[in-house]
Amino acid sequence: MNHDNICLLEDFLALFDDKTLIYYAVISKIEYIIRQLFEDYKNSLFVDMDAMKYSITKALVLYQPTEIIEGLYENTDELVTLLKIFFKAQIEKDKANESLKQKEIEQFSQILILLDNVSTIRTIDWNYDISFVGFKKYLAEKAIGNYSLTIDKEGENGNTAKAAERVGLRTIAEADSFNSFGIRMADMLAGVISKLLKALHNALQYTLPEEQVHKKILDKSWFMINERQLALYKKMHNVVVELNKACYKAFAGTYSDDLIVLIAFLQFMNHFEMAEAIKSDIDMQGEYFNAYSCKSLADYYERMRNKLSIDPIVDTSNDYFLNQRGAKVYYDSNKQPLLEFKNGRIVCDVLAVGFSREMIPLITIAEASEAKCYRLPTELADWAMTLVGFANMGENLFPSKVMFSHTKDGCYADIL
Repeated sequence: MNHDNICLLEDFLALFDDKTLIYYAVISKIEYIIRQLFEDYKNSLFVDMDAMKYSITKALVLYQPTEIIEGLYENTDELVTLLKIFFKAQIEKDKANESLKQKEIEQFSQILILLDNVSTIRTIDWNYDISFVGFKKYLAEKAIGNYSLTIDKEGENGNTAKAAERVGLRTIAEADSFNSFGIRMADMLAGVISKLLKALHNALQYTLPEEQVHKKILDKSWFMINERQLALYKKMHNVVVELNKACYKAFAGTYSDDLIVLIAFLQFMNHFEMAEAIKSDIDMQGEYFNAYSCKSLADYYERMRNKLSIDPIVDTSNDYFLNQRGAKVYYDSNKQPLLEFKNGRIVCDVLAVGFSREMIPLITIAEASEAKCYRLPTELADWAMTLVGFANMGENLFPSKVMFSHTKDGCYADIL
């Protein structure tokens, strides 16, 4: 944040306006390896594998066990054994402060049980597909179908361009950044984001083993800034967070703590009107930011429990949209046809169960020529909620045949 860097960043960030669409991905290489280790393990009612992969990745990123980090790329056959040794040792260390580390001890104990059933990892094959997975979702969210994609040329193999092709992107070309202003802007923005992200990560990293059982907060030097530096943080916040907001503007893997902390930091700094307001309580700003970022992380953990895919509704010109099964779902649920129980009973090929915005239970069934969505009687709301809960934990029971019946005692649904 010296004078020359501030001048450069001020000019650079001033180039971005509402005509500029921004997408960026932050991916952990350690998570990439852990994903391969548990590739054959899926979410179920009994094990949340996403949470398990997250916990293992976070532990390795946070504690940086030398014997594991140094051997990640070569000694993959020994990785499972090394992970067991590390988690057992860390549990013993955590017992020195159980009030702070209770949840971590529980998580690591569950991980050890899981590791007993894991086979050895296959050879690691690095690729960039995951970044383009998010980019493809971003294009869909923004309803961008007519585009050309220019990628920074990388050696003779063109691995980045090939990754884009594998994900299903098209009209792809490679170019030297020297000849492409757009690539240079993207490269600089990625550099600015990654430098701040890494600086925050390093500042919150444990440096000594004895620190690992205590809370780590940002040093007050992070908050000793002048008006011009605060204004620069506000510009960063505008570009990275606010400008052309979108669900998929920022994309990450299951482990996204560093990205969440980065965004939390920019939001925290953005709420100050003047630098003097920061300095007036400088000794407590680290604690305040720690509480703010912990709330952001807690919100993410809650969202991580949701296993249901979310697709943006692009076309809002009609009074309905097509759900993932291709059935019409009306914004006004009163227009949704009610499922009729002819002769008190009906057997349907059920594709999906869900709810309207008013929490009215809905069902999508396969009919002769197409999928159709119907309202269910409100008496079946608890049944529908139970099935949505199963799906949210990774256990989707559909498609299945379901018999709906209506008797004097009420409505019933039985999966056949």
